[in-house]
Amino acid sequence: MTVIAIVGGQWGDEGKGKITDLLAEKAKVVARFSGGDNAGHTVINPYGEFQLHLVPSGIFYPNVTCIISNGVAINPAVILTEIDDLHNHGVDTGRLLISDRAHLIMPYHILLDGLEEERRNKGALGTTRRGIGPVFADKVARLGIRTGDLLDKDIFWSRLSAALELKNAILKKVYRVSPLSLEEIYDQYCHYGEQLAPFIRETGSIIREAAIKGAFVLLEGAQGALLDPDFGTYPYVTSSSPLAGASCIGTGLGPREIDRVMGIFKAYSTRVGAGPMPTELKDEIGDLIRKKAHEYGATTGRPRRCGWFDVVAARFSVQINGLSDIALTHLDIYDSFPSIKICTAYKFNDEVLTSFPSDIAILEKCQPIYEELDGWQESISGIRNFEKLPVGARNYMSRLEDLLTCPINIVSVGPKRRQIILVKPSTLP
Repeated sequence: MTVIAIVGGQWGDEGKGKITDLLAEKAKVVARFSGGDNAGHTVINPYGEFQLHLVPSGIFYPNVTCIISNGVAINPAVILTEIDDLHNHGVDTGRLLISDRAHLIMPYHILLDGLEEERRNKGALGTTRRGIGPVFADKVARLGIRTGDLLDKDIFWSRLSAALELKNAILKKVYRVSPLSLEEIYDQYCHYGEQLAPFIRETGSIIREAAIKGAFVLLEGAQGALLDPDFGTYPYVTSSSPLAGASCIGTGLGPREIDRVMGIFKAYSTRVGAGPMPTELKDEIGDLIRKKAHEYGATTGRPRRCGWFDVVAARFSVQINGLSDIALTHLDIYDSFPSIKICTAYKFNDEVLTSFPSDIAILEKCQPIYEELDGWQESISGIRNFEKLPVGARNYMSRLEDLLTCPINIVSVGPKRRQIILVKPSTLP
């Protein structure tokens, strides 16, 4: 059929889990390709409400093979907890596979992540302190330990010994804290390895074979484009690329095998942690959006910063991801609003900017230039047909399509799986 990469178009938390859960019904393979358990995808379906941090959102369908690919950083304790929770809710995880190339989050990664944030003090980046940055740093520095290493205890001991020698030196001499025990970590992770062994496989060939045979393959991203280490609001970014290009590197597929790239956008903007956000609303409107949408981090529980839709940032995301179409979520949050604003440009000093700045020193000083549209002031949560949406809602979507030069094919009007409007059903698998 087709290979679709699903990516976040903003600063993450856009609703990728729900859209993946929706589309996965007809998929053969769903593969998560980036990030770690710093990302949380909320999925609400007949099994219940789930916060999935590592397991792909297609796990709830019995016909889908779910793969945690090589581009994902894995905390063994977290994945085992997720598997147990799914079992307790009657969800079969026999179709879950973990790439033997995926890197492991070790205890020293988590410890160093927290210590570095504390060292930065007021300049802290606002990380989740889950070891994500340090594990990807080790991956690039060739000091990482991969899930496949757990399957050979001699290899694991050798690699852990070499890595911990350096990490303990840093802990003692830089941060002035006690070193970690090699034996304790070794024993703990050998135990994890025994539990995870049935899931660990070479997964790239499985994904490629499905794609070659014409099966429907979904590639599930994490975080959002504006947190990309190269193109996001550096240094307030994540540690692996959330862009569509990473769906190839993170799974082992070639670029020509990606048929479509679907970007997920909220009808407004949110951000967790530090970093510039030009349309942030530090007033009663921002508070209202947060309250109505329950905007609190799925991983950390931190309140999300809320603001109007930022077209300048979103258009940049469309470009760097090469989006083919968009899924717009949380449109129902605007049901009670008499009017809605869209940021169409920035004002920087006396200059009007329509392109997203690479320099956060400029971005932090940008003031949004707004266009105001009429709201609809009626509930849309029960609507399943685009033509039955209020005129105000349709006008809002049409204006976003014009400004982003990208079609909106899916609209979410509530948190549940079926609270969805397929704008152009024929374009979906």
